[in-house]
Amino acid sequence: MLDEQRAILVVIDVQGNLARVVNESEKRIESMIKLVKGMLALNIPILLTAQAPQKIGGTIPEIAALLPGVAEIPRLSFSVMGTPEVVSALKASCRTQVLLCGFETHICLYQSSLDLLEQGFEVYLGVDVTSSRIEENKLTVLTELRAQGVHLVSTEMILFSLLKSADHPAFKTIAKLIK
Repeated sequence: MLDEQRAILVVIDVQGNLARVVNESEKRIESMIKLVKGMLALNIPILLTAQAPQKIGGTIPEIAALLPGVAEIPRLSFSVMGTPEVVSALKASCRTQVLLCGFETHICLYQSSLDLLEQGFEVYLGVDVTSSRIEENKLTVLTELRAQGVHLVSTEMILFSLLKSADHPAFKTIAKLIK
């Protein structure tokens, strides 16, 4: 189960036109906004990455506006672990549970998940905060990732497992996000 002291969120490639063409994009973005707001309320660190932003575009305004103090880390590798700045930020965080959200599930999130597992991290993939242009690609990779040991979770599962109890100081904030 996710733990407040061990978790970190990595937002992958919620950028440019890509964010608008993935399957159920508006629904996924709406869930991602809830997740990011929840992570902020819980003081969970957040990394923001973008695949070749000079070509695809930067993180969409709906997400970037929530993270004004978080610098977008540009990447060329599909896996976030192929970018030294991401690896350094993860190590510096001292967090062992990496929660992933973003686009395209079957490419960058898939490769990132496997590389993170290989490096000894517990990996959690938010199924309602990820997408691919073609739904079958996402469904196929979810089966593969589960078999590899990635925890498949939803936004509500994430937030409430981090809260642990209704007496948590952030409970009311999180409850309002979910409604």
